[in-house]
Formats: sequence, structure tokens, C-alpha cells
Amino acid sequence: MPTPPYRADHVGSLLRPEPVKAARKAHYEDHTLDKEELKEIEDEAIREAVRQQEEAGLLAVTDGEFRRSFWHYDFMGELSGFDLEERDEGIQFHGVKLRPIFPTIKEKLDFPDDHPMLDHYRYVASVTKVTPKISIPGPSCCHFRVAKADIHPKEYRDDPEALFADLAKTYAKAVKAFYDAGCRYLQMDDIFFAYLCDPKHRAAKKADGQDPDWLIERYAWMMHEAIKDRPDDMLIAMHMCRGNFASTYAAEGAYDPAADAIFNQTGVDVYFMEYDTERAGGLEPLRLLPRGNKRVLPGFITTKTGDLEKLDDLKRKFDAASKFADIAQLGIAPQCGFASTEEGNKVTADDQRRKLDLVVKTAEAIWGGVDR
Repeated sequence: MPTPPYRADHVGSLLRPEPVKAARKAHYEDHTLDKEELKEIEDEAIREAVRQQEEAGLLAVTDGEFRRSFWHYDFMGELSGFDLEERDEGIQFHGVKLRPIFPTIKEKLDFPDDHPMLDHYRYVASVTKVTPKISIPGPSCCHFRVAKADIHPKEYRDDPEALFADLAKTYAKAVKAFYDAGCRYLQMDDIFFAYLCDPKHRAAKKADGQDPDWLIERYAWMMHEAIKDRPDDMLIAMHMCRGNFASTYAAEGAYDPAADAIFNQTGVDVYFMEYDTERAGGLEPLRLLPRGNKRVLPGFITTKTGDLEKLDDLKRKFDAASKFADIAQLGIAPQCGFASTEEGNKVTADDQRRKLDLVVKTAEAIWGGVDR
């Protein structure tokens, strides 16, 4: 079996099938379905999702994040010291607001030995013939998404470096736990590097007394510290985008302010980078990718609409990208997941299937296969 990185891949989340949506509502809202019954329905849906990914020709598959409500909060809320609070008004996206869930840090942070996503990984690994992958939020999420007023431990409030240090230790423990569970391909969705390239988000951080360039540097340090001791046979990927909720977005701006930190300070092996609209800026930041084994998968294929990209257009985009990075260090993936929250994007299951098929078809056309 070929090992990653692969020329064709996807970010992780998939549209939730209707039986999963109904079962989760029955369990979490109506309290008419018990935990084991919910798990059985999720298990069956995940087996089918894995089969569909394998049939598309993908060599790395996920559970579609079917057991989650959010791409990030479910993971964060199960960390020791973290809590999720529901309030009156959610975070603003472009024309829509997110459900009003707010992560808070109540105590000293740690990664628990029984974090549920370890079992989530073990299950997808048990039902696939190819490489199982799991995506979790990167360490920056646990800082960027927490308001200062929601950081309760005095040592963290008084000294951000103490918080960054404990986040790095917490994630280092998570990396080891996933490795011990059998994971050899771990993806961290660290989208806030891209947010910190947005003039509005940069201005908001400055207004809050935080230097956005300093945050980029510290976020890169956290990632590096979290993964630096991983075994040689464990691959770490990082996904970056500008928000993805019901086909909307929350940020825009080219990668330039963060590109050097992303490519040269994190220690990450594979980069999933949103590139489906002008909001992501130009391809010039790819010139900072160091030569060697690192790989970038530009997200020229969007998950926000069902319109199917043309293969010839994708080839032209890779011709343009190859002016800044070696084509041997590139691959293809959609720009984001299809359902970063359980609501999902405004696309159909057939749109999703056609997009994944196109990812594989593009890899075959440009590099001669998914595993080349």
C-alpha cells in the first residue's frame, strides 16, 4: 500500500447523510435515541462514506466528521480545562451567523487519555483498506477562538506565553496519543494563519492589543513544538482557509503575511491551501515553499458551490503554480471540507461525489496517478 502524501486528497468533512442528521437530533435535542443507537447509525454511515471515498480512487479517507457538530469545537470541548458555553449571538460570517457556541478556558489545559476522537480514528481505521486520516483543529484555534474574557486561569490571562506553552504541550500529547492509536497521517486545521492575513482580522487583533504578526510567529511555534518529536513514519498535514459555514466565509486576503511562518517555521509536511477564489490572493507565496519533500495541495476546486470545475482550467492553474513551486511538490484537493459544521455547505451529495472524482481525475492527468 502506498503511503502519503498523495497527489489527490481531501480536507476531511463530508455532507452528513439524512439518517445521521435525524439521529443526532433525536439524541442531542429530543433525547429519544440513546448513545449506542446513535453510534450504530453513525458507524453505518461512516462505513458507506469510506466506501465512496475508496471508490472515487482516494488513498486517504476520513470518517467525514460525522460524529461532530463543528470541525473544531467538538475536539476543543473534550480537552481538559476547556468548556463550551452557549450564548445569545454567534460569530459573524459573510451574511450569516454561526450557532452561538463559545469555547472557554476554565482550568489548566491538558489532553485526556480518553479523548473521544481517538476512538473516532480507530473506527475509521478498522473499516478502510487504504490510509485512514483524521483531522483535528490546530493549536491556534484554542487561542484565536477564545476571547480574553473567557480565559479564566490567572497564569494564562497574565502571560500569553504560559498559555501558548501549555497548548503546545497539550497538542504534543495529542500527537503521541493518535500515533499510539495507530494514526500515521494526522491533519491539523490551523485556519487562523489565513485569518491573520485579512486586514479586518488584523485590525481587530491590534484593537485587542495583540500584534497579528507576533501571533503568526507564536502560532507557528506552537505547531512546531507540538509535532517536532513525532516519529519519522508519522505525516502531519495542515489545512488553511478563510472560514466555511453553509457555503459562506469569514475572512479574505493573500497568504503573504504568514507564508514564511507556514512553510519554514511549523515543521508541517503537507499543506492544504484554499485557492478557489480571489479572496486567497495570488500564488506568489508558494515561492517560499522550501525544496524537498514538503507538499502543497492548492484548493482550486471549491466546496462552496456545486459548479464543477473544468479539467483544462485546473491544468492551467497548475501551470501557473509551477512557476512558484516545483510541480513535483504539488497535489490537488478541494479548498475546504464539504461540511465544516453539521449543517453542511449548499451543495448536494452528487456535487460532492463529482468534486471528489475530479480531484482524482486531475491527479491522474497531471502526475499520472494518485500515488505518484
